Amino acid sequence: MQIITTSWQFWAFMSALAAALTAIFAKLGVKGIPPDVATFVRTIVILCFVAMMLIASGQIGEVKTLSNRAVGFLVLSGLATGCSWICYFRALDIGQAAQVASIDKLSVVLVAVIAALFLSERLSFVGCLGVGLITVGAILMASGK
Repeated sequence: MQIITTSWQFWAFMSALAAALTAIFAKLGVKGIPPDVATFVRTIVILCFVAMMLIASGQIGEVKTLSNRAVGFLVLSGLATGCSWICYFRALDIGQAAQVASIDKLSVVLVAVIAALFLSERLSFVGCLGVGLITVGAILMASGK
């Protein structure tokens, strides 16, 4: 089991599964309430959940050791996450979960482009093909009724 739990592929798949459940639960939860209120409740739950994980694992002390650079980029990441969630919940309130989630997954394409431009990361031919297929798939999913 140790091989699976140290595998980035395992954790990436678990992230995808959790994200899928997030879309379904959020679609059900946002019904009849303002999307910003739903985002607020979700954020409080995440804050409490992660705080409990840090306390249980003994990592809470690590927060004091973060560099200013790390804190700055994590703050920017948090602001981007907040913007993403607000937009996501508004889209779920209006649209169908599968269509909203497919457009949301265009983040994979945007990450590849931004990483190439600003982090000097390069995709192989197969990687470029995958990005193209994700783009086409997202568009097809979003346009289907």
